[in-house]
Amino acid sequence: MNKLSITKYISVALMLASTTALVSCGSDDSSSPSSGAETTTPSTQAPTTEVPVTQAPITLPPLPTPAASTVTDLLALGRPIVLAHASGEMTHPHSSLFGFSEAARMGVDVLDMDVQLTSDGVLVIHHDLNTGKTANEDLVLLEHTYDELHALDSAYWFTANCTCTDQPEADYIYRGIRTSDKPAPAGYVAEDFAINSLETLMKLYPDYVLNIEIKDEGDAAKASADALIELLTKYDAFDRVVVASFDDTVVDYFHEKQPNVAMSPGQAAMVSFFLGGVSLPDWLYIVQIPPTYEGLTLFTPEYVTRAKSEGIVTWVWPNGGETLELYRELLAIGADGINAASPPQAMTALNEFLGVS
Repeated sequence: MNKLSITKYISVALMLASTTALVSCGSDDSSSPSSGAETTTPSTQAPTTEVPVTQAPITLPPLPTPAASTVTDLLALGRPIVLAHASGEMTHPHSSLFGFSEAARMGVDVLDMDVQLTSDGVLVIHHDLNTGKTANEDLVLLEHTYDELHALDSAYWFTANCTCTDQPEADYIYRGIRTSDKPAPAGYVAEDFAINSLETLMKLYPDYVLNIEIKDEGDAAKASADALIELLTKYDAFDRVVVASFDDTVVDYFHEKQPNVAMSPGQAAMVSFFLGGVSLPDWLYIVQIPPTYEGLTLFTPEYVTRAKSEGIVTWVWPNGGETLELYRELLAIGADGINAASPPQAMTALNEFLGVS
């Protein structure tokens, strides 16, 4: 990507950042799946519900053309990239179409998301196995239909400081937009603040590379993997996704069915890599790690040297405490990508790193 293109993207990022409250909303633990939630395993033959697509608002300018539309072209850029983690959950409601749109307009390279199935077989973009930490009702996704989940206000607990449940009501700046109790920001609609299907996002962003994590584990996650393969087949999109899961059996399951799709290793493979010195198989060449994990520093200059010698691309997701200074530090150490909860600050750090004013 040339400097002129980067400058165009960064100029948009800085303009939007100046009007957005950027404060840390804490670690990713605040949106981690609730432990002990009981779920039911969906049938892999669950019928697929036809999902309406939210049309791109005509009052906004067109989205910028991303620097790369396939994983191969993305890795060939020859520079670090920025991913919008869960649509940029520090600056916009978690996993929202509103957040994805704003992040794309800031110039991010990749849209990052988590997916799982509803009771009627729709693959939706959502992190937790239930909705209590983001929405106005606490529902288990596998126990409810797409329509029931789509009706929720998924920006209900978002503030400029955190996604949390203990703030004054006035701080919940997007609460009520989904339910039409107050208007959406210019250029957006109520559905941009809902839980939406992956298919909706794929239709709205046909030129963007997507980083997709399959949530849950075991049979439930494998059912989601099957549904994801169906969607990628429908839209001929296998070359523009990176697929990940913490569950190594799900990673292996997906790879067996679609061996040409770019994938990231699960947790067990990474433990073996770091603690046992076990090399990753050639097809797991995009590693996604936090800077530290359970007191162990993972992302170090020594790690970068080893990773590059083994042909590994490293995308770092900070998992809390995200600041401009941290993003600068990760790029200086040698991150190939930052999966950022604050896309404006990450784009600023990338701009500085590339020497683009």
